[in-house]
Amino acid sequence: MPIDKPDFILYAQHGWADTGRAITSLANRLATPKTLVVSPNLGFINTWLRIEPLIAAVEKIAIETNLRYPNMPIRIIGHSMGGLIWLEVLNRHPEWWSRVESLVLIASPVGGADLARLLDPLSLGVGIARDLGKNRREIAEAIAKAIPTLIIAGDFDNGSDGTIPISSTKFRNAQFVLLPGLSHAIMRHHSDVTIVIQDFWASEKTLSDISEPELTDLLIQRLQLVSGITDTHHRDFSKAQVCFTLESGISICTWKNLLGIDHVFVSCPEGKCLYSGFVGWLHSENLHQTLQEIEREFTENIS
Repeated sequence: MPIDKPDFILYAQHGWADTGRAITSLANRLATPKTLVVSPNLGFINTWLRIEPLIAAVEKIAIETNLRYPNMPIRIIGHSMGGLIWLEVLNRHPEWWSRVESLVLIASPVGGADLARLLDPLSLGVGIARDLGKNRREIAEAIAKAIPTLIIAGDFDNGSDGTIPISSTKFRNAQFVLLPGLSHAIMRHHSDVTIVIQDFWASEKTLSDISEPELTDLLIQRLQLVSGITDTHHRDFSKAQVCFTLESGISICTWKNLLGIDHVFVSCPEGKCLYSGFVGWLHSENLHQTLQEIEREFTENIS
């Protein structure tokens, strides 16, 4: 039912291979009696095709709603691809940023979904895979500088929520919360997710401090800039060989699978994997060149 004067507009967006039912349930639990919940059902089949029509549909609804309620605060939650859709919408409408009180991304592969890259390694446009494999960190980090942003990720199998690697959900300038034991699908409506969002809303929603990154963060950020790299699960870390070790004890390790796909890992001095990613055949040379540069640059910086 229409609300004459809502306290805020809550946009809730479902993701790939889904409808609006579960995310709407989550939104309704977060809403007050005077909250206007806007949770578009984009259609199960449509989520398998292309992301651009989905972005356009959400954008159209948001434009109409924001014009109808020009002074109302906005809060946004998006699950999986729903979070990616809203990153794209916000990127097109920076004039809305001052109205957005918070952006919550739940299990969203901001750095690109590794399963999508495996299905469409050359970005030829195999269904939705090309769109889900895209790295949107630059967009997300710019938005998070202006809008208080929360990342919620699940750890179902010691590295991912069973679908999205934890590392692919992360980007700078945002608050990060990891929920152990939660799978990708259940995070659409789990009570723990509700509590985390409520706590975030109840807290002082200040922008995250942009502090100087530690060495491991610098290494990971440098690797994530490699053309064609995709964050992935670290389940194959035990197969990797040490490429080089820095004075601090941090190691860069590499491994090539049976298909000739190059993987790279960052491990701490205790031997725990902190990051893993892979590149396709077309970008292998980019990775090897970057590793040589990292070894030279970071060794010189330390010495």
